[in-house]
Amino acid sequence: MKPSKKTLLVYMGLVAILAMAITVQLRTMAGKDSNASQILRNDELKDSLLQWEEKYNSMAENLNQSNKQLEKMRTSASTYDTNSQAKSEELKNNNTLIGLSKVAGEGVVITAKDGQATKATDSLSDYLVHDADLRGIVSELCNAGAEAISINNQRIVNSTCIVCAGNVISINGEKVTSPFIIKAIGNQERLYGINRPGGYLSIMKDYTSVEIKKSNNVEIEKFNGALNYKYAKTIN
Repeated sequence: MKPSKKTLLVYMGLVAILAMAITVQLRTMAGKDSNASQILRNDELKDSLLQWEEKYNSMAENLNQSNKQLEKMRTSASTYDTNSQAKSEELKNNNTLIGLSKVAGEGVVITAKDGQATKATDSLSDYLVHDADLRGIVSELCNAGAEAISINNQRIVNSTCIVCAGNVISINGEKVTSPFIIKAIGNQERLYGINRPGGYLSIMKDYTSVEIKKSNNVEIEKFNGALNYKYAKTIN
């Protein structure tokens, strides 16, 4: 039996309503999926943003610590440079004082030569420049404020020995002979004052040839030997 036309219309209406319902349901579900995807993406972006923020804060803290460390290093280096410069200057001054540095300045230059006997009966020894004469000159120069002294380029230091060695004189273990060139750095007027009447140079002039000259540029070599202290020890 065939369905009536009315029944078919009812069926068609129901199918249409069902189709519309299904379509609405599908759209609703699609919208929900879209919203869920959007929410998921937003959550992922938030997580990523938080992670980058943490990385930024960590890097900023590391940079801050590095800057502080760098500042400490700069301060330390500056202090070290200042101390090092002061120590270097102190060492330089000490080397100058003890004769381990070449020096130059105003002073005097003394030339002492052996004399010549005027009579056959004179003793030749009386006309020679002896070790005692050199020690006497050095002593007077020191008393006059000499800051550095040398004899024939042998620097005079605390440990220097000036002794007779046969026909020559030994200074710092080196043999030197006449003429003796004695250089002294200091106030040239005071140093030149050892040439006074009755002074050691004045006495030597009676038997030997002695000449003293002022100079604005006296150069004295450094002491080349070893400074050995057997009894003196450094204390803190």
